[in-house]
Amino acid sequence: MKIKDIINRIKLPFRKEKELYSSLRAIIGFYPHNIKYYKTALTHKSSGKRNEKGRPLNNERLEFLGDALLDAVVGHIVYEHFAGKREGFLTNTRSKLVSRETLGKLAQEMGLTELIQSSGTQRSHNSYMAGNAFEALVGAIYLDQGYDAVMTFMKQRILAQMVNIDKVAYKEVNFKSKLLEWTQKNRVRMDFKIQKESQDENGSPVFCFVVMIEGVEGGKGQGFSKKEAQQNASKETLQRLRREPQFIDAIFQAKSERTKMEEEPTAIAPDLEKEKEFIIQSDKSEKNEAPKKADKPAEPKKQETAGSNDVDEFDLSDISHQPKEQSREDIIAAAEAAAYNA
Repeated sequence: MKIKDIINRIKLPFRKEKELYSSLRAIIGFYPHNIKYYKTALTHKSSGKRNEKGRPLNNERLEFLGDALLDAVVGHIVYEHFAGKREGFLTNTRSKLVSRETLGKLAQEMGLTELIQSSGTQRSHNSYMAGNAFEALVGAIYLDQGYDAVMTFMKQRILAQMVNIDKVAYKEVNFKSKLLEWTQKNRVRMDFKIQKESQDENGSPVFCFVVMIEGVEGGKGQGFSKKEAQQNASKETLQRLRREPQFIDAIFQAKSERTKMEEEPTAIAPDLEKEKEFIIQSDKSEKNEAPKKADKPAEPKKQETAGSNDVDEFDLSDISHQPKEQSREDIIAAAEAAAYNA
């Protein structure tokens, strides 16, 4: 091997690490102290990497830490930014800011997704990978430079440059409408069932609803109005639909059982043989019995007049396609007419 090739191989890791430093500086706004935390934060479990002791090396632990930090930091920022707002409003705003979808979009906009190390298959099919990496990055910043660095990163880099906190807070997401759209698309039945109606310590009404889909219990929601409670219940149900495959399986299993019952026949089909009961069948015993000699000759049947009440209006015996028997006089007259015409 040439000396030049050896030097290039030695320089390559340093070059890659230098590039990582520069990329992280552009993303988080400062240079890292301990680059190992950030390398771990950018390593997805699908990469199959292991540490010196042979244990899996990935960002799941940092993701857990970053998730907790984001709740605290963003909660602090929201609390200070919206002075006087109620707890429900603050919770809802924080949830929007730290949602997996929001963090995923931020990771893409910042270029963080380009630094994630993972298998190509997982990268194309895992929609939460970017958001998880963002949480892991926050955990890495905390271990590297402390809580104040996380607060600075979220305030100056994220909320000041990339997210309009006021628009996020007051943007109304109609979770109920989204859930109705999903149920109609999949042709499943859904309704809202009220579980509890009470009052808080100030006497304000509090409602609690649960979503029922094909009889399967979905998310629950509480609010100071029925609309708010149903919105919260719909939001929790949508989250379960995205994160719990067994919940979806239960819904479609219930739908399958319902549609199967509806398709079963509700009555026995009519017996077509009964339709032939109008045909009069002769008694077999009469056929086998020898005809008896009449004691008296049968009297000729009297001709019935048109006005007789005994005439059966459904008697078709006088209608026949057979020609009537001609008398001797009729035959002679027909022969004479034929001879004359000839």
